[in-house]
Amino acid sequence: MRMKYLFFSWLGVFIGSWIIYVQYSSYTELCRGHDCKKIICDKYKTGVIDGSACSSLCTRQTLYFGKCLSTKPNNQMYLGVWGNLQGVIKCQMEEIAHIDLRTELEPRKETILFDKPTRGTTVQKFKEMVYGLFKAKLGEQGNLPELVNLILSVADGNKDGRVSLPEAKSAWALLQLNEFLLMVILQDKEHTPKLLGFCGDLYVMEKVEYTSLFGISLPWMVELFIPSGFRRSIDQWFTPSWPRKAKIAIGLLEFVEDIFHGPYGNFLMCDTSAKNLGYNDKYDLKMVDMRKIVPEMNLKELIKDRHCESDLDCVYGSDCRTVCDQSKMKCTTEIIQPNLAKVCHLLKDYLLRGAPLEIHEELEKQLYSCIALKVSANQMEMEHSLILNNLKTLLWKKISHTNDS
Repeated sequence: MRMKYLFFSWLGVFIGSWIIYVQYSSYTELCRGHDCKKIICDKYKTGVIDGSACSSLCTRQTLYFGKCLSTKPNNQMYLGVWGNLQGVIKCQMEEIAHIDLRTELEPRKETILFDKPTRGTTVQKFKEMVYGLFKAKLGEQGNLPELVNLILSVADGNKDGRVSLPEAKSAWALLQLNEFLLMVILQDKEHTPKLLGFCGDLYVMEKVEYTSLFGISLPWMVELFIPSGFRRSIDQWFTPSWPRKAKIAIGLLEFVEDIFHGPYGNFLMCDTSAKNLGYNDKYDLKMVDMRKIVPEMNLKELIKDRHCESDLDCVYGSDCRTVCDQSKMKCTTEIIQPNLAKVCHLLKDYLLRGAPLEIHEELEKQLYSCIALKVSANQMEMEHSLILNNLKTLLWKKISHTNDS
């Protein structure tokens, strides 16, 4: 008995040590904030880049990295403190030389970081560069010059009325990132986190108080031993009250409206998981991560003529799917599901659990109609608007008389 006890004790110590080692190794690979800061600050101190956050990050030391939130080594994400402000710091690491439509949505296209625009580039030439980039990403639109001017005003980090070459280099690097572009386009919208500052391709955005649509954070040791099905049940238990869930859902539907044929074209949500959505203490929806929301024109360019053997080969991110043309063995460019259908699928269990009995049946009917939406359907835009407005009206009527509204 003593030998068995000793054996199992040592076995427990060995397994525990191995788990801790694996987790530590994973953490050191994922969390590279020190490297990120060093690269950015070296570029800033040598005059290559500049931006509204550079001095605070590299000279005055009033912007610093807090808790690591990274899920991929090349997309660094940290809680940050900037003076009296709390935010989220995002920084791009190492170059990605290939485009993998399944995992990496924003590959680095330039072989030398911050090499554009080059010395001697005039402001007018830089404007033409930005316009050309937007035309490729967003398509030909009459109001692109307005967006170019908006970008130049954001790029002017020190607000001296002109864009310097280091500021232009930072802006150009940031414009390769879909999330930054979307934050600028939707800067006046309620559900988009505010851009607080930038330096190179590092940027600081508004912190969202609650960083998942539902669920509860558990220690990683506990997560290892919880079956995925039971974990989903736990997530559904730990949600706000139903009127508050309805208010959050209305916010998500409004965000879908914001990016559906907005002033600069249509954007596609290619990962509608709950971890990318959050809310504040007033239960107003706030997007947590918009890196996988991409311009429709940009997606079509990336996926067209991609070789495929089945529809499974024509997936961008986790939720943007097209069809494989078996006769040509190429992916088509028409997305199967619109954003609204994907959002309704996410909201189905979230809203139906605990819904008032008097609206439960109608709510379920509307959600299933929404999930059935297809991009290829006749009069899709009209159906999209009708279903979205009906859902918002149903939810709003039920909570408009409560304190939660």
